[in-house]
Amino acid sequence: MRLHVNVWAIGRDPDTWKDPYEFIPERFINSSIDFKGQHFELLPFGAGRRICAAMYMETTMVEFGLANMLYHFDWNLPQDMVVDMEESHGLAVSKKNELLLVPTKYLDP
Repeated sequence: MRLHVNVWAIGRDPDTWKDPYEFIPERFINSSIDFKGQHFELLPFGAGRRICAAMYMETTMVEFGLANMLYHFDWNLPQDMVVDMEESHGLAVSKKNELLLVPTKYLDP
């Protein structure tokens, strides 16, 4: 006997997710859902012992990519621009305006 779980329906359940058909990665910022496989709301990525094998590789690759960007480029503000440290209101502190930077190649081959 086989049991098939409709993972597509779980990921789009309106009782679990607000706007389930929209791609909103910010929904996980202050969420209690753990992406490491113990919450079944993220079942498309596996859970428990059957979790996605590449999950830890993905987090390592994102950090590696960021390290390469910081190593190979000097990051400067656009001309005549100052850093705006104004904060937005809310439960979490975040910048009110985005930080804009211009990359300049640091090392030449």
